[in-house]
Amino acid sequence: MKVREIMTSDVKTCRPETNLAEAVKLMWERDCGALPVVKSDGKVSSMITDRDICVAIATRGQTADRIAVSDVTRGKASTCAPDDDVVVALQTMKSQRVRRLPVVDAEGWLKGILSLSDVVTHASAALSTEIVSTMASICEHRRPTARAGGAGDISSDIAPAESENRSRRTSRRKNPKELSR
Repeated sequence: MKVREIMTSDVKTCRPETNLAEAVKLMWERDCGALPVVKSDGKVSSMITDRDICVAIATRGQTADRIAVSDVTRGKASTCAPDDDVVVALQTMKSQRVRRLPVVDAEGWLKGILSLSDVVTHASAALSTEIVSTMASICEHRRPTARAGGAGDISSDIAPAESENRSRRTSRRKNPKELSR
């Protein structure tokens, strides 16, 4: 089955300069937990999730209307194409540990969004073992390891296998310790 057959085509987006309060309002109105972030040229640059917003508000000491989406979004969004096989899209979700993929054409223009829910609700889209394997990878807990800073240091490093994913998600986020200085 192809992505275009099960994706959601009517997708709400936001811009990098959109503030988090506006992004939350869009998510509330559309009953969704993520928005593709689209640049002025109309191409997808990243994704923002409700979790990204909650963490940003809780750690920055600012109200949602004072924080721009671009201040908390990850690097480049993982995407899929309308003509991709759903199983290929699931493999991307699994490797990138994401539940949603913007669906873009060859030029990067947004055509829709594919969520894990879309795959689950279309029984013939993928084998149940593929879906469960993807969910298991996405939901796997990250395992912190002790930092070399000593026993008094409560911060932790992420295990090496997770460090790339972590840095991609936090590349623009400020460390909460830095905010209190």
